[in-house]
Amino acid sequence: MGGLKVYNTMTRTKEELVPLTPGEIRMYSCGVTVYDLSHVGHAKMMIVFDVIARYLKAAGYRVTFVRNFTDIEDKIIRRANEEGVPAREISERYIAAFREDIAALGVEAPDAEPKATDHVAEMVALIERLVAGGYAYVMDGDVYFEVRRFPAYGKLSGKNLDELLAGARVDVDERKRDPRDFALWKAAKPDEPSWPSPWGPGRPGWHIECSAMAMRYLGESFDIHGGGQDLIFPHHECEIAQAEAVTHKPLARYWVHNGFVNLGKAKMSKSLGNTLTIRDIVKRHHPEALRLWILGTHYRHLLEWSEERVEEAARALARLTRLVDDASALGAAAGSVPSAFAGFAPRFVAAMDDDFNTPQALGVLFDFARALSEQRDRGLGTPEARADFVAGVAELVRLARVLGLLQRRLEGGGPPPEVERLVGERTEARARRDFRRSDELRAEIQRLGWLVEDTPGGPRLTRKSG
Repeated sequence: MGGLKVYNTMTRTKEELVPLTPGEIRMYSCGVTVYDLSHVGHAKMMIVFDVIARYLKAAGYRVTFVRNFTDIEDKIIRRANEEGVPAREISERYIAAFREDIAALGVEAPDAEPKATDHVAEMVALIERLVAGGYAYVMDGDVYFEVRRFPAYGKLSGKNLDELLAGARVDVDERKRDPRDFALWKAAKPDEPSWPSPWGPGRPGWHIECSAMAMRYLGESFDIHGGGQDLIFPHHECEIAQAEAVTHKPLARYWVHNGFVNLGKAKMSKSLGNTLTIRDIVKRHHPEALRLWILGTHYRHLLEWSEERVEEAARALARLTRLVDDASALGAAAGSVPSAFAGFAPRFVAAMDDDFNTPQALGVLFDFARALSEQRDRGLGTPEARADFVAGVAELVRLARVLGLLQRRLEGGGPPPEVERLVGERTEARARRDFRRSDELRAEIQRLGWLVEDTPGGPRLTRKSG
């Protein structure tokens, strides 16, 4: 399990991954604020941390992965008031939509998926510790974290306190001792949900939510904290301050952040109104093609949305699925991986060990696919050749599934009898040069989820990739 290096935002270097507990990884990733449908920027973050969790498990670690829902926040309250419904109705609606959307992307469920509203008691307890320790102060039912009491504030983002003061807007809340101070608890306002607290009814600030939930499920210190680059400051900076002020321990050992997805030249965000929702995309593209496109760029780098690139990814995916279909059609038992294909797995591992370098890992998969295609095209006339090919494809699938690809390709084996019957009927129609009937049968086969290609060796079937 040695050799895996992770880029740590805190130190701005790649570091060897050394778990706090040998053989275990505890990981937290910030989830979504549930006031609208999730977009392709969310898809990237979810797929990135899904792949990280998958790879850590494949590397032999026992992984505990926690991802939260922010289900109480200004935007949720605003939407609820606009629609005249309780805030919980809005949040539950979009939690259900989010789960549906990322399931379509093949994102595995985390080990825990806490909602902020279920953990207000933990947040109140953490704020009480901060007040008692002199790190926070109460003002008319609001509670603020006093940034100057935590000199390390800014260590994740690289900002110093003087820079932050120069950039702060003093007129945001003149009651604060310092314009850099941030809200831990907000006193209740009319038409807003509220919870009881020692400072009166109110609701938690956004930053305190993740600190409390992460420590509730993973302990005061854990291994990896992740999220999008936009969360580095202020959200993750505030999380660190709140947690470490009371525990005097590092909240997380490694901070991992994924790059943005841009639509045109602007960062995609709900607030900018330039989003492209996951459910819109998967109506036009195979979900695994979207995943392949996202993983084709290193997770820390910027992605520019491109329909054409996703279509290219779909064609590349089809090269992999064709191999799986060819192996399934042979019906041969797979043996051990033949020596000709034994070098691909170590290359794949080396790529992923280099800060989860999925573009390089995908390069290995497509080199592997090319070698398998060449073996197939040379002929699979002997039982040994067929067994070697099937074993090679099984190894390709095993590696691809670490990236969440080829998840649904081995189910059900070859084409169903109805498709086989239609293919036979179409072959007869072509033999009598009834090309109109042949085209009708091709369309019927396609409706059943299969593509038929005419080759010198006869018709060739592959499952549709979208």
